[in-house]
This record gives sequence, structure tokens and C-alpha cells, in this order.
Amino acid sequence: MSWSTPAELRAQLERLWQRGDLLRAAVADGIAWPLRLALKAPGAADLTERFEAVRAWLRALADTPHVRIEWREVKHRVQGAQRLPAAVWIDTLDDALALIGKARQAQRFQALWQHTARVQPPLLPWLSRRPLQALELADRWEHLLAVVAWLESNPRPGVYLRQVDAPGVDSKFIEAHRSVLAELLDLALPPAAIDARAIGVAGFARRFGFLDKPARIRFRLLDPALPSLPGLGEADPLPDITLDAVNFARLALSVEHVFITENETNFLAFPRAPRALVVFGAGYGWEALAQATWLHGCRLHYWGDIDTHGFAILDQLRAHFPQVGSFLMDRQTLLAHRAHWGEETDPIHHDLTRLTAEEAAVYEDLRGDRLQTRLRLEQERVGFGAVQKALDALLQRCG
Repeated sequence: MSWSTPAELRAQLERLWQRGDLLRAAVADGIAWPLRLALKAPGAADLTERFEAVRAWLRALADTPHVRIEWREVKHRVQGAQRLPAAVWIDTLDDALALIGKARQAQRFQALWQHTARVQPPLLPWLSRRPLQALELADRWEHLLAVVAWLESNPRPGVYLRQVDAPGVDSKFIEAHRSVLAELLDLALPPAAIDARAIGVAGFARRFGFLDKPARIRFRLLDPALPSLPGLGEADPLPDITLDAVNFARLALSVEHVFITENETNFLAFPRAPRALVVFGAGYGWEALAQATWLHGCRLHYWGDIDTHGFAILDQLRAHFPQVGSFLMDRQTLLAHRAHWGEETDPIHHDLTRLTAEEAAVYEDLRGDRLQTRLRLEQERVGFGAVQKALDALLQRCG
């Protein structure tokens, strides 16, 4: 039976609810009432062949509350004069909400709208655009408004989120609601208070002028002759140091070689080398390292896994430092460690435009599964003797 059931009529209104149309209609003229619902009704053949089923369907339709049925008279050659529905109407918003059981939610949205219109009218477009999300946030809406009001009074405050002193608000609340707060603040604050270059949840602090947790760079000096931290002597000639990116960028070291590795054990065990340091590449991204412009005057060497992602990271690093070379990411190293080959769980396949011809050839073998399916040689599986030999050869080539 393809006739419209009461449940299917309600489903039409449910779709309007899910799109937010009924909530918008609760605060503005968005729907023309009465609203006609789509109706599939029995035809002449149904009256002949399924008369009792038609009668049952008519009773169910007539018993549906909050709808108005427009009837039409038909004359049937067997059943005689019959009254069938020509259209089904919802006369008012209240009827629509009552039919799907959403009257209380609509009242709550109306209260949110009226309160926001009094205290933060610039946010009304957001409520209109995201009414269902507003309902989900109803119990937190007052706190969200408090954050907006605080930033209006303290534009680009230059403090940490922990220092926001708004009623009922702490830093965890702000961090958990950065996405919605960004949309609200974009509407409420003047353009001068917003750094439009900072986007996404990660850019929230910079976008609205908060201090952000500094990116940190971890490194080891590989030459005992290089100046180290005051007070460190022979007991710890090659300390493991972590600096925020800003102060790392200010370093003035007589360094010629900088090695970057993604594996902590390799970072800690990296051999000594004259006028060199090693950077641990995990956990901060290349944007932080790119602040250190003095690195452009160094020979940079990247040591990553020999897999598709390792070459993708190398390719990305070269966007900031075109001079960076790969270290132990060549075909000879790969073939010499066949016994240690593993499998890459989620290889990439897109083109990498910053690889050298030799690197690109290895990458093509990897993404084409020419040597082994999803081949991966992790950097920590390269023999330490091979590491020392490659390092000695590199330093000799560089003089």
C-alpha cells in the first residue's frame, strides 16, 4: 500500500524540523501557513479491489490530530458516492509542533532568541542559521554569551584562556567550545579584533588575541665544542634541550649541519658530529621550525622512515627549507635491510613535487608496490653501523 500514513505525514514535518525550518518559523516568518502536506490517496481501482483497506486508511487519517483534511466527493460505479481526502493541511505552527511533539523545544528556542535579541543582537543570524545546535547548547548559552561579552570588553586581551574572568566560565569550557565561540565572536567583534589569518580550532587563540601554548623544539648538540647551557660540564657534554620555538629561532650557534629525525631513540643515540645538532621532529610540525631563519644558512638533513609518508614529510619540509637533503632514505639502504622490511598501514598515493630524481624513484616503487605490498622500512631498524658509516661519508663529502 503506497497511501500516505499518519506516520509519513509526521515524517514530512520531522524533515522540516531537522532542517531547522520550524524553529526559524517560531521567531520569523519563514513558512506560509496553512502548509499543505504531500498526500498519496487511494484511486478508483483501490475502491473496487481493496474497499475495506481504504476504509481503515480513511479512519486512521481522520483520527490524526492537528491536521485539517480537505475532502472531495467521488462517485464510484460499484461503491457509489464516497468521500476521499483531496489534501491535508497544517494550519498553524502550533499544530505542526504538536503533531511531532516539539512544542516545548520550540518554546525554549524562542526564549533563547528573545534573550539574545536583548543582550547580543549580532548573534541572531547564528541562531537563525543553526537553531538545532542552539537548542543543544541551551543550558550553556548564558556562559557562551558571557565569553562574548568579556571579549567585547577586552578585545585581543593578550592573556591565556585561563585568565578569562567571565561568570561561570573556565578555560576548559572555552577550549571545549572553541568552534562555536569562533563563529559567535566573528559576528560580535569588530574586524580589528580578529586575526582572519588564523583559522580552525587550532587557530582560536591567535584569531582572538589570546596567548597560546608555545610550540616547543627539542634538540641535542652533537659537538661538545659548541657552547652549551651555563653550568653543564663534562658530565653532560651533549644535553637534551627543549626550547619554545621563538627562543629557538633566536639561537646564534656556530652550526653547519642540522639533522632532523622522527624517531626518539635515533634522536638520543645520534652519533657525535662537528658543528652539528639533531632535532627531534615529533609533535610540533614544520611551522614552528620554520621560524628559525638561521637554519637557512645550515646544511639540513632529514631522516625519516622509508615509506610513502616518510617521503611526504620530506616533501613538506622542503616547502619551508628547499635545501634539506634526505639521510638514509635511499634505495641502497632499503635493499640492504630487506630482513627488516615491514608494512605501512595507510600509504599515500598522491604526487610529491619536491623530491629529487633518486628519491622520486624510490617513492614510485613504494606507492606502486613494486618491491612489496605497502613496503615500509622504519628508521630505527637501520643498523647503527650503517648510520655511522653514512654520517662519516656525508661529513667527508661536505669537507
